[in-house]
Amino acid sequence: MPQDTTRIFLIRHGATTLTAEDRFAGATDVPLSDEGREQARRLAARLSGEPVVAVYASPLGRTVETAQILATPHKLDVQTRDGLREISHGRWEQMTRQEVERTFPYESAAWEKDPYTFAPVGGESGLAVTARALPALIELVREHPGDNIVVVSHKATIRLLLSSLLGFDPRRYRDNLDQSPAALNIIDFRDPVRARLTLFNDTSHYSEIGQAIPAMPTARLSKWWE
Repeated sequence: MPQDTTRIFLIRHGATTLTAEDRFAGATDVPLSDEGREQARRLAARLSGEPVVAVYASPLGRTVETAQILATPHKLDVQTRDGLREISHGRWEQMTRQEVERTFPYESAAWEKDPYTFAPVGGESGLAVTARALPALIELVREHPGDNIVVVSHKATIRLLLSSLLGFDPRRYRDNLDQSPAALNIIDFRDPVRARLTLFNDTSHYSEIGQAIPAMPTARLSKWWE
């Protein structure tokens, strides 16, 4: 396996005080709940033996706090990157799905049909999120050849990043991909343009003993990887 392969532990923040209410809170700075902090602590224990050299996060409070918990075993500071923040829902922020459907029926229907190119008034489309988040992630890969780094972001942002990196239809990102609170994804980058998804939406750390971290792929790979 090439020594310059970069491994990114791409993680969604833990559960927040609004998670159970199913409200649009992409740009709203919602704090972690006690449950979310415990999820992050368990994931931190699971990753404590990994040779992590840097921890990055979206600048919102829920991601920064999650990242701080993950960074503690490694004695690292959290560095923020604005491109990793969550999608903004504009005037839908802090409303429930039912309230949006009732108050803005046209916008709601258009968003359900195509959340990638449509944006509610004052909000962002999935395309706009990808345009800022993907360059931010790729820049971290360039800065850390051969390193293991933690990147803490958000549900929609992570799903859009994975859709782009893996060549999925981004218009279907909400239907085809999920991200649980404090979910662990592992992406191995052979170089800034060639990525391999090694682990997806894993929450085995919710239990007392989490699943072992998979090793870097070394066999039965395509020629471009080897």
